[in-house]
Amino acid sequence: MSDNVVHLHKDNLAPEPVNVTTLTVVPEPAPARPVPLWVRSGRAIRTAVTHETTKTTARAVARHTLYVAGGARIAAKRTWDGRTASRYERMFRAAEAAGNHEMATEWEERGQHFREARHRRRMDLLHSPVDAAKGVAVSAGMGVGSLVALGVVMAVATKDVTQVVTPLMATIEFINLLIRIVQVVWGPALAIGPFLALLALWGVGRHQQAAPAWALPANVRAGEGEPITPSIVVKALRDLGVPALRNAIKDMGDAGASMLGPIRIAGCGVEVDVTLPSGVSTIEVQNRRRKLAENLTRHEHEVFITIPQAARTVRLWVADSGALDEPIGPSPLVTDETMTADYAKGRAPWGEDLRGDAAALSLFQRHLLITGLSNQGKTAALRSLALWLALDKSVQFLMGDLKGAGDWRMFDGVATTLIEGPTDDHVIQVTEMVEGAVDEMNRRLQAPPGTKFPALIVIVDEAQVAFMCPAKDEDKRPYGGAKANSRYFMAVRKIHNQGRAVNVLMWQGTQDPTNENLPKLVREGAHTRASLALGTEAQARMALGDKAVDGGAAPNLLRPGLDKGTVVVASDGIAIPAGQASITVRTHYIDTEEATAIADRAKALRDGVTTLTVIERGEDRDPLADIAAVLGDKPRLKTQDVLKRLAALNEDAYGGWTFLDLKRVLEDAGAEPYKSDGRMVVAAERVARALANRETDGSASADG
Repeated sequence: MSDNVVHLHKDNLAPEPVNVTTLTVVPEPAPARPVPLWVRSGRAIRTAVTHETTKTTARAVARHTLYVAGGARIAAKRTWDGRTASRYERMFRAAEAAGNHEMATEWEERGQHFREARHRRRMDLLHSPVDAAKGVAVSAGMGVGSLVALGVVMAVATKDVTQVVTPLMATIEFINLLIRIVQVVWGPALAIGPFLALLALWGVGRHQQAAPAWALPANVRAGEGEPITPSIVVKALRDLGVPALRNAIKDMGDAGASMLGPIRIAGCGVEVDVTLPSGVSTIEVQNRRRKLAENLTRHEHEVFITIPQAARTVRLWVADSGALDEPIGPSPLVTDETMTADYAKGRAPWGEDLRGDAAALSLFQRHLLITGLSNQGKTAALRSLALWLALDKSVQFLMGDLKGAGDWRMFDGVATTLIEGPTDDHVIQVTEMVEGAVDEMNRRLQAPPGTKFPALIVIVDEAQVAFMCPAKDEDKRPYGGAKANSRYFMAVRKIHNQGRAVNVLMWQGTQDPTNENLPKLVREGAHTRASLALGTEAQARMALGDKAVDGGAAPNLLRPGLDKGTVVVASDGIAIPAGQASITVRTHYIDTEEATAIADRAKALRDGVTTLTVIERGEDRDPLADIAAVLGDKPRLKTQDVLKRLAALNEDAYGGWTFLDLKRVLEDAGAEPYKSDGRMVVAAERVARALANRETDGSASADG
């Protein structure tokens, strides 16, 4: 039997395949049913209706039709305003709602004068028909008489009696010609006139954009590049969600613009003062900054609200769309290689304010604090000020970079001390550096009255690392913290209390201010406080103080990452508009390569500075070797400068040294100081020879 035989089971007669090859039968597909014509037509109609071209065309038709209706409404309103006293009534109500009673009285008087003049015109109209008829009769009689007289003259001249009526007939024919011209033109004029009137109304409506927002072009609906006008500002304030403000503007009618001062061009935007109606506080407007910006078709960061001196007034600065996203130009420190600095009288070119004007900061006897979130340009903003001040060769620097990424390394050769690193040991060294500045401050304070001292700038970047340091010294005194036994905290407080009197100043940069990493007493000790983007209003108050924030300063509304380098500054060292407590500055960015070039220019102005990168503590010192170290590559230095450098090298060992101590060590070594140009100096050659002789003597002794 073949393999394809099928056996039947005897119980259920079901086929049981035995070694059978399975065959798959694929049914033929049913023939496709044709789509009815009405379905295809419906789909085509739906596609055509929903197509973007159709929508755009429909919006265009609706827009231009509504321009005519809107133009008619505007023209009717203008006509009504011109014929009635409604304009004066609106202005009167606006002044009354704003609480300006003097202006309200003036508008009431103007309205009364308008009504009196209108009454006189109406009374004149009652008598005008009779007067006009009399005038016409007299004019006609005189005219006919003149023409007849002219005809008589012509008849006498030509001896032709028919010439008497020639002028009169010529005039009649001319009038007849005019009537015929009017008859010819009147028909087309009647036909074209309505179209011209509609065109005029369309022009008015188009100019005023008198159509619903959905019918306007996409760029107009988005508000891109839309200029700020009084009507736009009034509408934005009306829709702000403040009931008292909305009702007051509604009572004012279209005269809500009476609240506004002149709109002035201010840099890359415009500025306008708004006098709020009675019952509306400035804080209600400030708290709705985002909504106000959106009503003005701007982003939140493009609208700034400050409080000027005038009562119940807010000052709005509105940027041009996208203008704040454009970078500002390079720093003058980069473009002008001949620039120098003057600590006492000069101002550091820091950037530009929102008006586009140069923003320059005076650093004279002002402690400084700059803060912000990480990676917002804090170090670059602080470093640019130090770079400018370094171009004054009299200024001395002590620097601690507690990040240690090399952002301040170009000051090696400019700063007397430069500590770089994030560890507790680096915090200890920075603390001792600041304490050394306190000792120098105390020495200056005890100097004879009238003594002038060069500026000593103590800079600590990433100061929060110092405040948060848990390390303690051998006496169990913490280096960090904000208690009375905290060494770093107390050193900073001492400089804040008395340093400016003798030009010892404290500059600090810190991240993300809190009470733990930036104590209140340290915050409030800074004369110049600046902040980049922050996360919360509470942090903004810590950074700038309550007065600046209550006056409109809002670094917490800056955009992290997008507004890098933009700082809000509260200081009397920078020009701030009258009545404001702060100013927003877009700082110039100076990259590391450019900063190095500027620092090299600063080094060229100086006699040469040996920068200490480690403050050694607690070990036995070799005075002669330390003198050679502080001399560096200088052939000679004044004894006073040598004493200062030794004190900076190790305050414990050399902080109390006098000229006699220095002279004793040098004379014992055979390298005694001498006079040069009337000043006592120490010669590097003598010190080096003394060290060489000492080593030779030591070797000879060992050999013996």
